[in-house]
Amino acid sequence: MARSGSAGASINFSFLDFIPRPSRDRGCRRRTRRLTRVPEYKGADVVTDVEDSTPYVQPPLKRQLKNRHVAMISIGGVIGTGLFLGTAQSLANGGPIGLVLGYITMGTICYSVMVSLGEMIAFLPIPGGHIKLAERFVDPALSFTMGWNYWYNWAILLPAELSAAAILMNFWIPPEQISNAAWISMCLVVVVTINFFGAGVYGEAEFIFASIKVITIVGLIILGIVIDLGGGPNHDRLGFRYWKNPGPFRQYHGIEGSEGQFLGWWAVITQAAFSFIGTEIVAIAAAEAKNPRRNLPRAIKRVYIRILLFYICGTIIIGLLVPSNDPRLTNASGTAASSPFVIAIENAGIKVLPHIINACLLTSAWSAASSDLYTSSRALYGLSVAGNAPRIFQRTTKNGLPYVALVFSSLFALLAYMSVDSSAGEVFNWFANMTAVAGMMTWFGIAITYLRFHAGCKAQNIDRFKLPYASKINPYAAWYALVATFVICFFSGWSVFLRDNWKTDTFVTNYFPLWLFPVLYIGSKLYYRKPWVKASEMDFVSDIAEIEADCQDEPPPRNKFEAFWQWLM
Repeated sequence: MARSGSAGASINFSFLDFIPRPSRDRGCRRRTRRLTRVPEYKGADVVTDVEDSTPYVQPPLKRQLKNRHVAMISIGGVIGTGLFLGTAQSLANGGPIGLVLGYITMGTICYSVMVSLGEMIAFLPIPGGHIKLAERFVDPALSFTMGWNYWYNWAILLPAELSAAAILMNFWIPPEQISNAAWISMCLVVVVTINFFGAGVYGEAEFIFASIKVITIVGLIILGIVIDLGGGPNHDRLGFRYWKNPGPFRQYHGIEGSEGQFLGWWAVITQAAFSFIGTEIVAIAAAEAKNPRRNLPRAIKRVYIRILLFYICGTIIIGLLVPSNDPRLTNASGTAASSPFVIAIENAGIKVLPHIINACLLTSAWSAASSDLYTSSRALYGLSVAGNAPRIFQRTTKNGLPYVALVFSSLFALLAYMSVDSSAGEVFNWFANMTAVAGMMTWFGIAITYLRFHAGCKAQNIDRFKLPYASKINPYAAWYALVATFVICFFSGWSVFLRDNWKTDTFVTNYFPLWLFPVLYIGSKLYYRKPWVKASEMDFVSDIAEIEADCQDEPPPRNKFEAFWQWLM
């Protein structure tokens, strides 16, 4: 491998035809396996046993996700039940101004993470995403820790979303008439079927589900403006009434003065943080995206537009429509009845829309569950590729579907049935609540990986601005994300330390994942015994040839509609 010594110079690539990889049998003798590139199996890994020379071919993941799929997957990761339902508790905690400021703060952190991840993943859209990149630019221990933390996050969120879908059905049919187990089974079949048809069908389904989300939130924002200006059936012009009474901020937990207002804003931060988790799944999808050098930068560049349009505009409208002291905001029903948008619609005297919104929330839960299964299976596949999980999880069909990883991750969906029983459901909720901090620790790991990537570019005189995507605010954005995510995780359970507010389960679910992350890292560090990759020795060459072969120039638009669609996506 040769690199030029001047900044911005081109990199000359050379590839090894044979990469020896030793492996150890469970028996007393050692055997050697060799990973070979065979012309008949373009891009496939062929493991050859030196003793019997029997080839074992595993087809790679196939790039089936189109540009519009990638665009909608990135949108789907931003819009979820956190915006539709989670904002209710946030408004009750922080008031209308505290709500908006909290989501703006988290939006800046999310954007910082995404531009950092975008630089790396647009350059190296490889299986495993940020999990594999952590091994490449930091060390195997961080890859191991991030990988299993990330897999756990999405494997447990899958049954949680299935349970949420069942609860949404209770808006129409109470569980006394039809057990929630029936709704869980129905949603489980839909989700597993979508994923077993492959990345192309998953992308198409996500395109439809995300389109419904976008139409719903845009429609609600427009409707909210109409209601605020007195266009509802009751013709009550709200304006900024609720910003004056009960006021722009809430006094959290009855604490008076600026201290109570600050704690209310911080409570919004901790809730909003978990609403934004999921934007990074575009990195996992990168290995199956068509023309990744073009489509991924486009998706990353427009993250800030989605944050501004959906979250910031949405929270402003919510603060205008519903008073922060409305008791319905803290109704933990889990259905559309607790959505601030539905509360505003009911206050305005509109009858039918709550049912439509609940139906849209149901499709959102299906979308989230489908993404959870897709992401957890690809994360497990990436762990196996990095050598941090059994090799069996690398098995794929001829169409590039990692079926073993998919089956294994699907089994965890059965945990959703625990929510049907109240005592088992409480234990299940503990596991589900731990995924929130686990997701933030993933962002923490992405920031570390990017800072090492940036150091490698600098040490090897690689001009970042000649890469497919580069952000001018880095590495400062990565440092900001690194510090902010750690601080949020460290203080995620702060409310239990208030007087007469101690809850053991809240303390454990917030802090167990935070301390498990360094425990996993130290344990794997002792196992691998490998130092951090030196900046001057980082690998910026492997996989480049295959990635560039998948890049192609798209035909120019033939009419104004195609030009608009190309700009939109």
